[in-house]
Amino acid sequence: MSNESPIWTPARHPLARFLRGLVTGTRPPMDGGWMRVTPWVPHIQGILSFPGHAILAVSYDHTENDLAELGVDGWGGAHDPRVVTALAKNGWIDTLDLLMLGPGGGEASAGDHLVMRSDLARHPLVEHARRVRSEVQVFGSADPAVEDVVVLARGIGGLREISFALDPRHRGQGKGTALVQAALHSVPENELIAACVAPANLPSWRCLERAGMTPYGTVQLFTDRPERRT
Repeated sequence: MSNESPIWTPARHPLARFLRGLVTGTRPPMDGGWMRVTPWVPHIQGILSFPGHAILAVSYDHTENDLAELGVDGWGGAHDPRVVTALAKNGWIDTLDLLMLGPGGGEASAGDHLVMRSDLARHPLVEHARRVRSEVQVFGSADPAVEDVVVLARGIGGLREISFALDPRHRGQGKGTALVQAALHSVPENELIAACVAPANLPSWRCLERAGMTPYGTVQLFTDRPERRT
């Protein structure tokens, strides 16, 4: 893949800049404060929390006074269920996830390499990515009999976001970390990569951490548009 392709263009959204600063040591004040930014894509909004600070990427239909009156703060109030349900109205609300960040590894000189796998395009992981991200790419093993899935797409703040699922036959064998490492080697070295994982999904969390990603906060996505059923 060429580094000149649009998918490799660094994200420039304010949230992406904030997250890059976070991993390089620029921490927000732990004062219970919060800030708001424009959503990084029109159809998805998000609430992110970090120690003592919150960021709301929400529609400007809601004024800062509106948000304050809902009880938004940086001590956990931003994730109060009453906040997200008020903002989402009759729309869809995703689960509250742990936000992990880490660097791309650059092209691997050895080991397993992932290949594009269009045959896995209907996997639930891929369908969810298409719902909340853009420029979705689906990768997997070069062995067509192996149904490991890796999704790379533009997600949080416009950063590249990774999600993965092991072939059910391979679970519990310690292969998840190697799969994440292969995924990180599919993107340029030191490009900031995001991953969202349910706090209770300890196996995935551990795989991401062992592969070099670090938890920094929490994130919850939602949309205030009614679901379209097909």
